[in-house]
Amino acid sequence: MNIHEYQAKILLKEFGVPVPVGYPAFTVEEATQQAKKLQAEGNSVFVVKAQIHAGGRGKAGGVKVVKSIEDVTKESKAMFGKILVTHQTGPEGREVKRLYIESGSNIDREYYLSAVVDRATSAITFIASKEGGMDIEEVAEKHPEKIIKVSVDIATGVQGMHVRNLAFGVGLEADIKQFGKIVEGVYNAVIAKDASQIEINPLVKTKEGNLIALDAKINFDDNALYRHADVVALRDTNEEEPLEIEASKYGLSYVKMDGTIGCMVNGAGLAMATMDIIKLYGKEPANFLDVGGGANKEKVTAAFKIILSDPAVSAILVNIFGGIMRCDIIAEGIIAAVKESELKVPLVVRLEGTNVEKGKEILAKSGLAIIAADNLEDAAQKVTKISWILNFKLYIIS
Repeated sequence: MNIHEYQAKILLKEFGVPVPVGYPAFTVEEATQQAKKLQAEGNSVFVVKAQIHAGGRGKAGGVKVVKSIEDVTKESKAMFGKILVTHQTGPEGREVKRLYIESGSNIDREYYLSAVVDRATSAITFIASKEGGMDIEEVAEKHPEKIIKVSVDIATGVQGMHVRNLAFGVGLEADIKQFGKIVEGVYNAVIAKDASQIEINPLVKTKEGNLIALDAKINFDDNALYRHADVVALRDTNEEEPLEIEASKYGLSYVKMDGTIGCMVNGAGLAMATMDIIKLYGKEPANFLDVGGGANKEKVTAAFKIILSDPAVSAILVNIFGGIMRCDIIAEGIIAAVKESELKVPLVVRLEGTNVEKGKEILAKSGLAIIAADNLEDAAQKVTKISWILNFKLYIIS
């Protein structure tokens, strides 16, 4: 789960990370009032920031620095309702529905700092660089020597050596005391809120000598949200795919993609393998959909309906490994779901695992037009072949 920049800054401030003063706005009138509030607090430079769940807002015209209340009002009018297209939104872009009115900062130098859950080291790994304000992927590719990585064992937490390695690595040794507080604050936020990533880009040093998180991004582990009602309350469903929101209601992991082969699989690894083999045989998956190990009739039915809500889907591949759930139970769920959802596109089913033969027998005797597959390769070949034939027929008709 993602949150907006202003929400991330409020959270980081709770953990002692210094951020510029700013206030969210949901209307032009509110943006003007927030700027007046900043002015009353002694600020003469204002930053109008579009709030969408994507990076690259500045390059897309979503960040404007102004020096008057009138200009705040003008830029707010221009931004509200604007479709921002960045390298992370895709060509469709995102509509701006929230703004953040922030005090300006007297920037001297920009840095990069982030903390991620690192599965390779089973630790929280900090990534830092002197090249703040830039795409860190580009820096890592062209100048890997400018990337500093330090892993923190959760058994010890942040120690002096971690802070020193990061500070000396990016040239902040003279500011190690305040930098250390920021590193500790970010680490504590990761642990306390079950964040999967916290990114500060840029972390700036002002001409007054202060370190400030000028921009912030936080991602949370969805599996831990049940522990954090306060984080869930920050969710902005306007920034999410409607089908992904619907899937979350049933405990389904769904991500819409651009292909034509709908996928319903149990297990993230198996889902990735299924999408890969579909691509291998020349087609593109329409979605990632993991029904989980406890797939039942209700989940399977909801999954079918969600897949079929995508008009681009021309065929569906169900790839289920019956481990926790038996294949015969899964087969019964598939049949019930097909009948209830009034399926009108070809369906290829590959079952494997406990009671697989009984499951296949149930599907064969259902009287439904379900195409059985013996293995994953067979399933991919059949579903892609059907899709090619359907596309060819549509081309001939048109």
